[in-house]
Amino acid sequence: MTNFVRKVAAAALVLALGTGICACGGTSSSQGNNNVTVGITQEPSSFDPHTVVAAGDKELIFNIYEGLYKFDSTGSLNPCLATGVDISEDSSVYTFTIRDRVKFHNGDTLDADDVVYSLKRAAGLLDSQDGTALTAELDCVADVEKNDKNQVVVTLESPDSEMLSNFTVGIIPDGYTECDTAPVGTGPFKFVSYTVGQSVVLAKNPDYWQSGLPYLDTVTFKICADMDAGLLELQNGNIDIFPYLDRDHADQLDPSKFTIESNNSNMVQVFALNNSVEPLNDVRVREAINLAVNRADIINTTMGGSGTELTTAMSPAMGEYYDTSLDGTYTQDQDKARSLLADAGYGNGLDLTVTVPSNYLIHVNTAVELASELSEVGINLQITQVDWATWLDQVYTNRDYQTTVIALTSDFAPYDVLQRYQTGASGNFINYSNSDVDALLEQIPTLTDNDAKIDLYHQILALMVKDSASCYIQDPTTLTAVSTRLTGYSVYPMYVQDMSTVKLA
Repeated sequence: MTNFVRKVAAAALVLALGTGICACGGTSSSQGNNNVTVGITQEPSSFDPHTVVAAGDKELIFNIYEGLYKFDSTGSLNPCLATGVDISEDSSVYTFTIRDRVKFHNGDTLDADDVVYSLKRAAGLLDSQDGTALTAELDCVADVEKNDKNQVVVTLESPDSEMLSNFTVGIIPDGYTECDTAPVGTGPFKFVSYTVGQSVVLAKNPDYWQSGLPYLDTVTFKICADMDAGLLELQNGNIDIFPYLDRDHADQLDPSKFTIESNNSNMVQVFALNNSVEPLNDVRVREAINLAVNRADIINTTMGGSGTELTTAMSPAMGEYYDTSLDGTYTQDQDKARSLLADAGYGNGLDLTVTVPSNYLIHVNTAVELASELSEVGINLQITQVDWATWLDQVYTNRDYQTTVIALTSDFAPYDVLQRYQTGASGNFINYSNSDVDALLEQIPTLTDNDAKIDLYHQILALMVKDSASCYIQDPTTLTAVSTRLTGYSVYPMYVQDMSTVKLA
């Protein structure tokens, strides 16, 4: 989730797990051809790599666009359209060497001019722009220029040692303006068509620069209404791959026809509490909510136990950047929760509304379980289900809500996980604000010593726990059903559907 808030009202950063309307038709890969159908549950909202914010869109266009660097299935960041980078000692200048013999889907050959145009466009630096970055993470870029060595030099407004992961932003042809309707990138698959409510079709890029890839001729992303509809499509042989299943749905599949691939997701499912509205602007109420719920019960109910309990805004999947000493801070304590509510003036209980996207079954089920548990401490949680477009506009963009349930996604980088909580950040839809957290977030990019950075990340997480910024529930284990006729599919620790390595078994 981000520059978040850009075009499509953004979302999800955020956001995560599925949406849409189930379509009929489409080619079933069970016919033995070299085409594969992937079930998705979110209607695409943008194909522009510089304005896209919804995780469900990002995972799809990962196959169309590529950046100077690219994450792999282990979460490692590797050179892609750049062969490497030289970073100045103070981390204020990044010099990328551009890869030779790469072609765009329209036949143009990639060169430094394309990279300069793309990065300037994303950073809002083109003459035709008003200086507002389309990709918020690149707002700190002061200038982009090429030199005579087929290199692109990016100068930042101030030193930033955390910037490299932001150069995964898609590169497009110099001067190209039709990204949202006719996307053109350098990725393993080319855009063919998008039919609202039905599917997005991609075709093999025969000129792809990575030799031998991709294996498939066509990939169809078929839009399904929800997880139940996706399960039915799987069982009927209409789709080959379906990500983000819960354990109950996964267990209903025939193991002779489907394997269940899994991985930690580095997603953060949150019961988001709008810090700027009453009564949630009172830290005592937010702490009471955290103490009222049983995260293990929620995980068992929504994911069949396939999830990791969370205390903070970061998943343990982030390794050393995560602070294990905070685990257990919010062990369920209903008596203390009632006491905090009484101290805040709500001894007789209070009413709250949770606005949840109806297409995300896991979030709807989480809201139901939350309502049950909160009722035991006197909180009446009314559930309002809205469609995805309404959620994006009302909750994410306009922040017109009390609480919501959603999953926040991020790159496999700690700064990307936490920067959305800076006061005034476009992705800070929970309206969290702490000047000490702001100062620490400003300090991190100036450091090059990793141990010093780890210490600051831990300080931030501790401050957010002290503030009970929101109620963090789980990092859902990503369960993906994959037809046994396929091999090569990898479950990424971030929101990605990489179809380049998938092939017939």
